[in-house]
Amino acid sequence: MLAIALRLSLLCELLIYGVFASRALSLAPAASALAACAVLLGLRAGIIAVTYVFAYAAHSPAPRLGLVRAGAMAFREYLAFLVLFLLIQPFERQWMGQDNVRPGRPLLILIHGYGCNRGAWWWLRRRLEAAGFAVATLNLEPVYADIDSYVARLAERIASACRDNACDKVTLVGHSMGGLVARAYLAKFGATHVRQLVTIATPHAGSVLARLGMGRNARQMEPGSPWLGALWRGGMPIPVASIRNSHDNFVMPQDNQRLPAAADLELPATGHLAVLFSDAAAEMLLAVLNERA
Repeated sequence: MLAIALRLSLLCELLIYGVFASRALSLAPAASALAACAVLLGLRAGIIAVTYVFAYAAHSPAPRLGLVRAGAMAFREYLAFLVLFLLIQPFERQWMGQDNVRPGRPLLILIHGYGCNRGAWWWLRRRLEAAGFAVATLNLEPVYADIDSYVARLAERIASACRDNACDKVTLVGHSMGGLVARAYLAKFGATHVRQLVTIATPHAGSVLARLGMGRNARQMEPGSPWLGALWRGGMPIPVASIRNSHDNFVMPQDNQRLPAAADLELPATGHLAVLFSDAAAEMLLAVLNERA
């Protein structure tokens, strides 16, 4: 379970950094704890910086951002990274609780991306529920498995949510890899129980950054992978909208978020993770959902 792994890894990291600061640098306990936190935060700033280096090196043509706007975008992405991986996802059950999919409301199934769990939807789920939707989520595990292996889990969640909601069709919303999982589900099971699909920052044609990822799913998301080639040929039997970002720092080239035959909707410049906390993304998603409700 990802939440447990994140908690353990954070604890181990802090202990290692704290012991090093205490013994190698002879710092007092309080100073060692502060040093450990500083290293933890600094390493994560480095990770986000690396994603933007790759994003710039493999970027699609897009309007240039000024230094201030680019810096603000990167800082918001860094904050989103910290909130998701240090606070929310390690304690997903406490933040998310049980899904409320009572009858009488249109049903959405939210599908998270690579290396995440259902906690990624904490902020957006609240916005969607406030707008009148019933929202179901799920965890895609094991974390680094074949994308096709998640399809059965998604099918089970659709079936159980439909029973609880007393409906026979859902709308799928996928962030990043979650959009590919939804497409793999449609390729296998068809659209009998799906009304529409909305993808957010999904690497429909792969991402160069996937070459640095672990697991079979990362290999499948590399540009030109046989898996993506087979998925392209599957076609789309329902209305689809692709919400994308020309300055994405995880999907690169950024035009790989485009999906032929899908409604193409471009967000203002934002980060790949920050989109999960974006008012503009929430408003665009709600506009699509309400238009086709």
